[in-house]
Amino acid sequence: MYAAAIGAVSAIGGLSAIAIAIYTTANGERLRAVRQQQRPGELRRTWRSLLQGTALACALILAAFSLDRDKDPLSARFIFEYAMLFASLRFARFVWFFDKIMAISDADQVEEGSSTAVPVRDPNWLERRRRQHDING
Repeated sequence: MYAAAIGAVSAIGGLSAIAIAIYTTANGERLRAVRQQQRPGELRRTWRSLLQGTALACALILAAFSLDRDKDPLSARFIFEYAMLFASLRFARFVWFFDKIMAISDADQVEEGSSTAVPVRDPNWLERRRRQHDING
């Protein structure tokens, strides 16, 4: 159980790092305005606290694992359950925050009334590709 929990919490940390990379590379007008108009460092503190929360949850799970002995299993269980509850709440906050940031980024990417042409689907593409492969293969 400990290994599965630490793996899941670590995956949350990995997803957070990916989300931060996506956020920092987005350059839309709205997202730049959000970055500039927020109190200095507020977004950075939010991202940092999400990563630190994940690290704390991992540390608590490892502490519970190291304390899990036959003499006192309740302490370890309490620490483990607290760490999992804390990690799940942090994950819910991460999903909410990431969704808000991505909504702003998406709005920058797709403007209403955009004249960008949608590519036309070619129904014969797969057949042509197969014939080309058979000829070259």
